[in-house]
Amino acid sequence: METREAVTLDARAQHRLFVLTQVLEGRLSVADVMSLLERSERQVKRLLAAVRHEGAAALVHGNRGRAPVHRTPEGLRARLVELATTTYAGVNRAHLAELLAEREGIQVPERTLRRVLAEAGVSPVRRRRRPPHRSRRERAAQAGRLLQVDGSRHRWLGPDRPFLTLLGAIDDATGIVTAAVFRAQEDAAGYLELFARTVAGYGVPLEVYSDRHGIFVVEGRRAPTLEEQLRGEEPRTQVGCALHEAGIGWIGAHSPQAKGRVERLWGTLQDRLLAELRLAGATTLEEANIVLGAHLSRHNARFAVEPADPEPAWRPWPHERAPESVFCFQYPRRVANDATIAWSGTSLALPARPGRRSWAGCAVVLEERLDGSLWARHDGISYPVSPAPPNPALLRARSASRRSAGKPDHDSLPVPGRPSAAWRPPSDHPWRRSLRSPQR
Repeated sequence: METREAVTLDARAQHRLFVLTQVLEGRLSVADVMSLLERSERQVKRLLAAVRHEGAAALVHGNRGRAPVHRTPEGLRARLVELATTTYAGVNRAHLAELLAEREGIQVPERTLRRVLAEAGVSPVRRRRRPPHRSRRERAAQAGRLLQVDGSRHRWLGPDRPFLTLLGAIDDATGIVTAAVFRAQEDAAGYLELFARTVAGYGVPLEVYSDRHGIFVVEGRRAPTLEEQLRGEEPRTQVGCALHEAGIGWIGAHSPQAKGRVERLWGTLQDRLLAELRLAGATTLEEANIVLGAHLSRHNARFAVEPADPEPAWRPWPHERAPESVFCFQYPRRVANDATIAWSGTSLALPARPGRRSWAGCAVVLEERLDGSLWARHDGISYPVSPAPPNPALLRARSASRRSAGKPDHDSLPVPGRPSAAWRPPSDHPWRRSLRSPQR
């Protein structure tokens, strides 16, 4: 019997060797071994012959210790480790495989990349934790049925850069990010821009799911106005009014886990988008939005899923008004007799009304749109407004001739912004006469 000096057997091979040894010693029959090892009679006899000839080494696979013919070349392995620890440091394995194929022209499967980096001792970027038990909510059946929105405040441009807030909207049924924008902070203008982009690119969703931020809901912060009381409505924020006018329902979540779709989106973007912002060298808000626009198309192609119901629930825009007239800041105003409305300490002039009718006393809604323009809406029609000219009283002509002594002329009238000298009566003025002087 030929044996090798040192043979290492795993638990399974040790069990086979023990059973086959029992057969060689006459304690078990071939039929017993067939049931114990779950092998045919032919296979059992072949194993017995090999053990008689080679001993325990017969149970070791012949390829042990040999390098596979399809093993990744050492040069490529070194290159992968170098890129993963320098240029693409901090990028997760799946994203790294995509970036290597896109930027470096290196086609390597994700599992191979994981194995190469693990053998080189490169620690993974993210470690998965076992999540706590929560009941799973099924996705919405139709695209456009439910839109989840939220904001993520993070140092998107690097640890030494200021915080930015990424606002995003994701379709619950398909996982498509319909719109996203970087803002200096989470604000109403950013959410209005999200909804305007979503409506322009996909349509009007049925409902919006968000947290109970003060941007969306007024909870005990002010009493309803008289108009709201007469209509039986609750107080609404600017974003709430825009959603109501667009016919979009609103659902407020009471925990981050309730809107888990958009919360998981932040985990993905803080991993993938953060790396691409660094690779692009983005350092400003404008540059970050440019990188974001290019990333969203690849993100949607990578992570979008098919909805359960192929019939979409997106609705066409239902109003004659333009979407920018709805998704904006709106303020009620009353028009003055000179066809002006008050705005931030100044006055705005309205254009001529159709039919040359007067604007005096009309109730209008001043629209401050996302592009910075100002419009006044009346009876469903929006009119552009412009700064009103100065007060005509300040533009009166002033006389160059003096009047009688003791009386001021137009030149001596007080001018706004210039202190005026006090008027002094002449010496023969009745005010200067002594009360004790004899009467004539």
